[in-house]
Amino acid sequence: MELEFIRWLREHVPADPRAKLGLRDDAALLSLVGNPNIVVTTDLLTDGVDFRVGVDNLKRIGRQALGANLSDLAAMAATPLAAFISVALPRTGPAGTGPLEMAIGLYEGILPLAREYDIAIAGGDTNTYDGPVVISVTAIGQPIQRGPLTRSGGHAGDWFLVTGSLGGSLLGHMFDFTPRIREALTLHEHYGLAAGIDISDGLAIDASRLAEASGCGAVIYTDRVPVSPDAVELAGRDGADDVEAAALAHALGDGQDFELLFAATPKTAQAILNDRPLDCRLTHVGELIAEPGLWQQTATVARTRLEVTGWRHE
Repeated sequence: MELEFIRWLREHVPADPRAKLGLRDDAALLSLVGNPNIVVTTDLLTDGVDFRVGVDNLKRIGRQALGANLSDLAAMAATPLAAFISVALPRTGPAGTGPLEMAIGLYEGILPLAREYDIAIAGGDTNTYDGPVVISVTAIGQPIQRGPLTRSGGHAGDWFLVTGSLGGSLLGHMFDFTPRIREALTLHEHYGLAAGIDISDGLAIDASRLAEASGCGAVIYTDRVPVSPDAVELAGRDGADDVEAAALAHALGDGQDFELLFAATPKTAQAILNDRPLDCRLTHVGELIAEPGLWQQTATVARTRLEVTGWRHE
């Protein structure tokens, strides 16, 4: 199976000058001379945790795996360069699907996204065993001249800005999201952001992580959180008595939104909101504060503690 799959990859993965040897050696030779700051990120996705083989389409699963890494690069305001993709496949999949068919299905979702964001598929590995599908992606990126965006650059008083809308990712957004590479590069290059993180585990927990890394606390304006229609639909399916509150809970804690949360000085954030430089929605959802912890408030309700909800990797 492995040799057949490698042959398939060589026929379908385009040549790229950044990966001079292609997919023909034990390791990749990357042309990165003159790039002293290289961003490297990796994600491991597992059947039954991040997706469900036999229920979810293999193409969408492959796209999700690469997209999650692109979202991490976006959080660092880094231009994608190359990715390494390793897959562990069951010897027999759902309905008798073979490992070669599954591997090709995954790559049929990976390759279009790689072309869209001009990232070289520079290598990886594949194996079969008596277990579930596991996908490991390592992606490499290059920060812009201003330098990488980190979680730790925020200060008390900085505003929180979030792209897109949040919640309800289980209805499909977790597979079909747009990695916010272009948005991050535009904002950091033209305005200068203080800190950033991608919302992979939920707005509440990821905002608290950025705040902690910056030595601050965080307050979320819960009446401004951009709640997605899918979050409202999920709240309705749950049979919630208060659909609005349940939808907000989804927006705060569902995870796998893969939107971006940025911190910027009030002056910078206001300029961004006035200029509207992005095609996607951008919302002021809170701020960093000196007092530790995660807090919530609205235009009419005073500040109180907010539970740190979201996906926890245990």
